Amino acid sequence: MITAGRTGLAIIGGGKIGEALLAGLVRQAGSGDGVVVVERSPQRAAELAARHGTAAVDLAEAAARSRVLLLAVKPQDIDGLLALLAPHVTAEHLVVSVAAGVPTSRIEAALPAGTPVVRVMPNTPALVDAGMSVISAGAHAREEHLDEAEALLSPVGQVRRVPEGQQDAVTALSGSGPAYFFFLVEAMIDAGILLGLPRAVAADLIVQTAYGSAVMLRESGEHPVQLREAVTSPGGTTIAAIRELERHGVRAALIAAIEAAHDRSVALGRAAD
Repeated sequence: MITAGRTGLAIIGGGKIGEALLAGLVRQAGSGDGVVVVERSPQRAAELAARHGTAAVDLAEAAARSRVLLLAVKPQDIDGLLALLAPHVTAEHLVVSVAAGVPTSRIEAALPAGTPVVRVMPNTPALVDAGMSVISAGAHAREEHLDEAEALLSPVGQVRRVPEGQQDAVTALSGSGPAYFFFLVEAMIDAGILLGLPRAVAADLIVQTAYGSAVMLRESGEHPVQLREAVTSPGGTTIAAIRELERHGVRAALIAAIEAAHDRSVALGRAAD
């Protein structure tokens, strides 16, 4: 078991993903008790505290009051944050980082020796308790630290564990993944408008279709190819559409886009090297 004098959670960084996790965790717990938030913008800090019923504090107080420190800042801000945070961290803390592309070794090097660090790649559907969080252990994180991180994140969605070497691929696939789906939905709604449907009607049709398709994928256990073929009749409308998607290289473009996201994640992780 992990024992320490501190209890509670500090979410350090109040951007999109920080607030998504904060909102989901507070909603699941029923209150913001035991959770504090750190945000460098006083106006944003006050907004988050009022909206979610948490206390807004500085880094020193967050480390004094909380054993789990969740770092939810942009990758380019992580080194500055760690320099300010290091004097207040001990090996009793558990540091959980959601900074995209930043390896645990980079965080460990900036903190006191032996500090356990768990790297996480979440995504924004955590805001509606449907997130996908993928966790990896740093050099000093043991199984119980992973268990604690998983327990922290599971109320806002699914959690998977992978070796840290796979985290850049995870970032490209599920971390950035919601944006790909939103982009596709946006394009399909525009197509509906082009074909004469009111925007609201087109949006209702596509959003429900996307939701239903996701449920089928999860619950049927069938491969996406099987599900697609079930909709694709010989000489029908769907195969005509699929031919156009293939003719325009949509599959290749999507693979290339995800590969680019992966490469960017790798580059962010090397930024301080």
